[in-house]
Amino acid sequence: MILALSFHDDLHAVGVQQAVRARGEPFHILECDGVSGRPGLTWHLSGTPDGSGIPAALPTSEGRTVPPAQAKLLWWRRARAPQQLTMAAAESEGAAISAQQISLVNNDCNGALRGILAASFHGEWISPPEATDRASDKVYQLWVARQAGFRVPRTLITQSRGEVVDFINEVGRVIVKPVVGAPGPSLYTRWIEDPQTLPAESFAMCPATYQEYIPGRHHIRLNCFGERMFAALIETEELDWRPDLNVPITRWPVPEDLARLVRTVLDRLGLPMGVIDIKLTPEGEPVWLEVNPQGQFLFLEPLTGEPLTEHFADYLITTAATAGGDHRS
Repeated sequence: MILALSFHDDLHAVGVQQAVRARGEPFHILECDGVSGRPGLTWHLSGTPDGSGIPAALPTSEGRTVPPAQAKLLWWRRARAPQQLTMAAAESEGAAISAQQISLVNNDCNGALRGILAASFHGEWISPPEATDRASDKVYQLWVARQAGFRVPRTLITQSRGEVVDFINEVGRVIVKPVVGAPGPSLYTRWIEDPQTLPAESFAMCPATYQEYIPGRHHIRLNCFGERMFAALIETEELDWRPDLNVPITRWPVPEDLARLVRTVLDRLGLPMGVIDIKLTPEGEPVWLEVNPQGQFLFLEPLTGEPLTEHFADYLITTAATAGGDHRS
């Protein structure tokens, strides 16, 4: 049995579920935002010291309950989201439900779900929660990529306008982007031309990431599923390719030396898989930008013709076949 932890109606989880089930493998989705109001979550600490007598059950997106101990693999896709029932109740009741009550329900649903999985699931994690959280730190992953041998952009994280001015004088053209970001509309990468025209208070409000601009129009979106890698070449003059996908996007064969370097970085981050953004300089040198431990990849399937859903389903099934656990549905 394979489990996926994600949110309600996540297209990636649903699409992969269909592909895995088409091969005759049981696959269930645990909705991190669907615990509240859906009875089925249970964990009882009892039995033998080795834990063999600990019963646990979790509700699936289809209204079933499954014992996590019987799963061989857990796809840790999306682990946090506000509870749907809590948000709906807050909207209908208005001020009758306090922010503290909403926070309590969200925190306890999330904590119970994660705790039960940590205690009761004994198979393969794709990817482990601790590694996923650590690798999501873009500062840390840049350092790891450079230590592994990648070229990375010269980077400054600061809230000092003076530091930004000095950095621009040192490296030339500079872009700015969030250190972490926030829920809601995407905050795209931007140019920063003359920081002297902006008030120092704007910089001091919170740190931001400033990086040297890497010239070139060839952007690589590389999907690493274990030892297999599938990449797309996105050709655009835009600084950030995400707002406009009406540009040439084609399959891009990953060179062996680049594949080894990518795998080295992910191994050091503790990630079995990852979705990596790389930019090629005009001379063809790959420059590491970032890895998203659970990035979006299905949007590339219709654009390139690469059957990424099937590739990822193959990856999960193959990995589950060598993992531990009791493979029952």
